[in-house]
Amino acid sequence: MDRNNVASSNIASIGYDEHTQTLEVEFTNGSIYQYFNVPLALYEQLMNEGSKGRFLNTYIKNAFPYSRV
Repeated sequence: MDRNNVASSNIASIGYDEHTQTLEVEFTNGSIYQYFNVPLALYEQLMNEGSKGRFLNTYIKNAFPYSRV
């Protein structure tokens, strides 16, 4: 999945597959996680947020199934 680099203290890049509603997050420590069934609107909100880490923790991290890649 293609990811875009983002300005964040703990997130390096973020990608999204609209067809599968899969959000992929690469953290600055090198770990990569995929979050499943994330709506496009939520991904768009994440990308527009000033604090992407806070948004991820509040609205996505424990709300959607995920796996480490």
